[in-house]
Amino acid sequence: MSYLVAITLFHTALCFIAIGAGAVAVAGLCQGRRIWTGRFLALATAVSVTGYFFPFHGVTPAMIVGAIALGVIVVALAAYRHFHLEGVWARVYASALVASLYLLAFVTVAQAFQKIPALHGLAPTQSEPPFAIAQIGVLIFFLIVGWRATSRFRASVSAGRPVMLK
Repeated sequence: MSYLVAITLFHTALCFIAIGAGAVAVAGLCQGRRIWTGRFLALATAVSVTGYFFPFHGVTPAMIVGAIALGVIVVALAAYRHFHLEGVWARVYASALVASLYLLAFVTVAQAFQKIPALHGLAPTQSEPPFAIAQIGVLIFFLIVGWRATSRFRASVSAGRPVMLK
């Protein structure tokens, strides 16, 4: 098995596992609870880092999204570890988790349109309406989920529920 095949399989599997963990974590935030957030942040970090193991020539959109994703994770960790989710930091933390999951979903949709023949046929350059509609739908979904997660999680932290990063 070549290096490129191996890293592609590993990175793709890691991405799907991170999306699953992120779904659990964000669903917990929507219920005012914190579950699997540490696992998700670790997996999302691993996905972004392994994305840089692919052979690139120059700066690519994937590299830019990866850098943004890592920055979002740093913000989440700072909100938890340094600011202890006090005041506005509970919302920042919840928003960063949702944004991190959104970025994974965003890239997954883009990759699906590149790699799945039926989707690629609908939007071969990713500038066609089906691609835009799919990405706008994903964005709207995450904006709604993000609003709910930040509201519920902030209220939970304000109520004094203990929050531990797991």
